[in-house]
Parts: sequence; C-alpha cells; structure tokens
Amino acid sequence: MQRFDAHRNPATVRNVNRRAVIAGVASLPLGGLARAQSSWPERAVKFIVPLGAGSGADIGARLIGERLQQFWGKPVIIENRPGGNGLTAINAFLTANDNHTLFYGAAATFTVHPYQMDVVPYHFIRDILPVAQATVTIAVVAVPASSPVKTMAEFVKWARDNPGRLNAALVPGVSEITFDRFVKAEKLDITKVPYRNIVDAVADTSSGRIQFISSAYAVVQPAVEGGTVRVIAVTNSDRFSGLQGVATCDEQGFSSMSYEGLAGLFCTELLPQEVRVRIGEDVVWAANDPVIKQRIEATGQMVAPGGAALFQKSIAGQMEEIRRTAEFIGLKAGKIGP
Repeated sequence: MQRFDAHRNPATVRNVNRRAVIAGVASLPLGGLARAQSSWPERAVKFIVPLGAGSGADIGARLIGERLQQFWGKPVIIENRPGGNGLTAINAFLTANDNHTLFYGAAATFTVHPYQMDVVPYHFIRDILPVAQATVTIAVVAVPASSPVKTMAEFVKWARDNPGRLNAALVPGVSEITFDRFVKAEKLDITKVPYRNIVDAVADTSSGRIQFISSAYAVVQPAVEGGTVRVIAVTNSDRFSGLQGVATCDEQGFSSMSYEGLAGLFCTELLPQEVRVRIGEDVVWAANDPVIKQRIEATGQMVAPGGAALFQKSIAGQMEEIRRTAEFIGLKAGKIGP
C-alpha cells in the first residue's frame, strides 16, 4: 500500500434495522469454546460506544455483544454516548469505576486526542487498556449524488474552483485529522461543519448542504442505496467488495486522504489480567462466528479479530501514522493525563 509521507509526497448503516441484522442470532448454536467460565461476568456487562445508533461501531458492538450475551449468560447492554469529540463516552467509561463497563469503539477515539487538545484529561496508555481488536471499518469519501463529482480528482478541481464555498462533515478522530492533511496537501479551502453525531450529516449531504463526507460506509450506506449520496473513494488500503468499481484514495493518487478505521474493546485496570485475556478470546470467537461475520461485513466492516497483543500492535501503528500526520499539518502534542 502506498502510504502518505508528508516529507516525500505531500500531494500524493446500510440503513440497518439492527433488529433485522441480529435477527436469528439467538438461535445460533453456542459451540466453539469448550472451557469453564470464571465468575466474570457476575452481572450485566455494558459496552459504551462513542458514536450514535447506526454507526459502524454501534452495529459491531451490538452484533458481537449479542453473541457474547449468549455465551456469558448475562445481558450485554449497548450505551451510545456520542458527542464531545469522544470525551462524553470516555468520561462515562472511566468514571463508571466498574469492571463490567467496557468501551467499544475506534482506537482513533483516543489516538488523535493528544493533537486536538492542549490537555488530554486522561492517560490513554495508563488508563485505557486494549482487550480485543474486532473489526476494521470500511471508511469512504462521499458526495451528494446531485454533485458533478465522481472521483477524488474531480472533487479537488471542484473545491479549487469554489474556494471557501464547500462544506465537509468528518468523524472526530482519524477521519478529521486525515482530512486536514488532505486539505493542506492539496491546498484547498473547505469549511468543516461539526456534528455531534455523524449520522445526522447524511441528510445534509443528501440535500447538498454538505459537499464532502468521510465516515464509515455503514453511515452513508442507506443514502447510497437510496441514490442521494455517491461514494467516490475508499480510504482503506484495499478496495471493498461491496462497492464494485470504487477505487481507493491511494489508487486515485490522493494518499493524503487514506486511513484505516480500527475498532475494538477496551477496559480499565479494574479488570484482572486473566479476565482481560479471556474476554479477548471470547471476542475473537464471537467475531469469527460465520453468521456474525457475514452480518458485520454486510454493514461495511471487515472482521479482523485479535487479542490484546494484536490490538496493541495495531494501535501503535496508527499512533505513529497520526504522529506523522500531525507533524505535517503543524499540530503539537498537548499534555497527556491529569
């Protein structure tokens, strides 16, 4: 994959009715893990999600959570806490002071914060521990279907012909910082419009009030299938089989807009190490279930499960990519933790 290097080449939900998506899961056989369970979980488990209902993270959390609920024999509750650039959910997670409250979301919820805040009110490495990698989100660049744009090159020309007149909607985190890199690399003047919940930006994109949106494909999929939004690029390193004919940003010569959406489960130090390892094994098992895998992939996500060690390695790679991006666009890291 051609990765963006600022020093060498700066130029370069489904409208998921989740009840339908998870319908039939309860009837699946439980097989797979033939081992005794420890006392955890002793009660209901909560997954706090930093995005709204219908987002890629929300869908993944619900599908995997439903399968885990069967195996654990305890409810898995999904609590959506969008807004505050992810801090609303992070605060709820860290202040729960409960080893049955976990965080399910994109690693970029945390990894970008040092470059977006003067003081980050938590310490990612110390306070938030990876439990399991679950999915890689298919992220896309999309435009209103009514626009004249069908490729990244056409969008860049459109933006250059209309400086300061186009609006963009981004998911806080890696999507937003990557957009900043893209705008600087291409010398564009585009206004970022903040949304508490990126799902709300889809209607504005459909109507033409937003001319550029970069998000999980699951977010824009209903509008794409409804004919009001057009996907012009995939930001991942590989093409997505569900978007036949849509090239990646790299392939189109705009590696500055390339990024991967890495999602999984996190805990605090309140969760004992042996339980953390076991939960990671359970998540890998649940995500690899053929029915769950098929249903997740139908919503524009790739199942890529792994335990804490793999997740930590993936996060470290993303952190280095974000560091290089921040350096290119002139962002300095703020103070980490209280």
